[in-house]
Amino acid sequence: MKDSKVKTRSENDLLGNMEVPEDALYGIQTLRGIENFQISNFKLSQYPNFIIGLGITKRGAAMANGQLGLIPEKMADAIVKACDEVIEGRHDKHFPLDMIQGGAGTSTNMNGNEVIANRALELMGLQRGDYKRCSPNDHVNCSQSTNDAYPTAIKIGMYYTHLDLVEHLKTLINSFRNKGEEFAGVIKMGRTQMQDAVPMTLGQTFNGFASILENEIGNLNFVAAEFLTVNMGATAIGTGICAVPGYAEMCVEALSKITGLKFTLSADLVGATSDTSSLVGYSAAMKRISVKINKICNDLRLMSSGPRCGFGEINLPPMQPGSSIMPGKVNPVIPEVMSQAAYKVIGNDVCVTMAGEAGQLELNAMEPVMAQCCFESAQLLMNGFDTLCTRCIDGITANDARCKEHVHNSIGIITALNPVIGYKNSTIIAKEAMSTGRGVYDLIVEHDILSKNDLDTILSPENMIKPVKLDIKPKR
Repeated sequence: MKDSKVKTRSENDLLGNMEVPEDALYGIQTLRGIENFQISNFKLSQYPNFIIGLGITKRGAAMANGQLGLIPEKMADAIVKACDEVIEGRHDKHFPLDMIQGGAGTSTNMNGNEVIANRALELMGLQRGDYKRCSPNDHVNCSQSTNDAYPTAIKIGMYYTHLDLVEHLKTLINSFRNKGEEFAGVIKMGRTQMQDAVPMTLGQTFNGFASILENEIGNLNFVAAEFLTVNMGATAIGTGICAVPGYAEMCVEALSKITGLKFTLSADLVGATSDTSSLVGYSAAMKRISVKINKICNDLRLMSSGPRCGFGEINLPPMQPGSSIMPGKVNPVIPEVMSQAAYKVIGNDVCVTMAGEAGQLELNAMEPVMAQCCFESAQLLMNGFDTLCTRCIDGITANDARCKEHVHNSIGIITALNPVIGYKNSTIIAKEAMSTGRGVYDLIVEHDILSKNDLDTILSPENMIKPVKLDIKPKR
């Protein structure tokens, strides 16, 4: 039942008339989208970079259309100003659509067209809904189709999101680097297949975390570069119908001028219009990071396990009581939540892959869910990185004595001693250590194979982090 207290304006489209809230910048097609697509809790207004992408796309089109004389100069200026306000985030609340929608993004494209048209009308001193004076379709959407404007908006929004993601990732990497430096002198036991291997430093472990993540920056930049190739001017299927010669090139040039980024026009607009591989590629890159960050979080949980009956090599900062029944228990909740965010990103990548495969003929109608997944994945990673930095990594401390105890008690250190004491001595000591449960360190001193001073020199952190040649001889 209509609320008589809500002021409305009447708008009409192909399917008939509807009452649109008077205070809404959007119009009838957005309203139909609101009614049709109540699918998820992911609303366009939650993704400001996507809205910025829409504003930039429409601004570039208006600049090209104005230069070509396809829309009057005064109208073009008003549309450009309205787009600037959208880019500034002043009208985000007027983008209420569900991100997951049918129609290959038509509702979102029309949401942008209607907001910009109505705001342009106001800037010209006219009434909202006076579409004869500035039409969402004929003027704001001039020379465009959803099928070129919508993917271009996604690409622009995703490129800005990419820039944000890289900065958050760099902050996390820096946190690991700082811990690598802090723990450079802490000797610990390295492990392979969950078994004792050879000694290393805790600093090497944390620098390793930093390095495997740092390698992903180049991969992210590589795949994100595809976002800068767009299909503006393709219109419906890539043939350029309803656009004039020169429009596509002028529009892409305008996008570059607006953003300061170097946009290029797709070489084959027909092929580009149905191609969603840039989203598939970027989603896969985020999945790679998620796999790595989950491995790191697993390691943090293992190294901090205990605190007395596990590895106990590091202490994670306590964030909250860990149990409703076990007093004193504190859980590694921050690595746990980061892992869950990583699982979600990996799941989103499956969705993006399936949706990318679902393209048919000249278009992929599943692009809305691909966009939602990619924007969401990037935000999950950024939030996770920030939480992991500030509430975990920066506060980690080392249990130096426990780490050293593991090394001294491990049979694995015999590998580090083998070049000095020889294979025969190493075998004797390893066998006795295994049969008695005693540590290799103590047995070597007891058997007078090496002095305690020489043994400490071999096992010093500076001699564990790189290949070295030591002038130390066994006593026998």
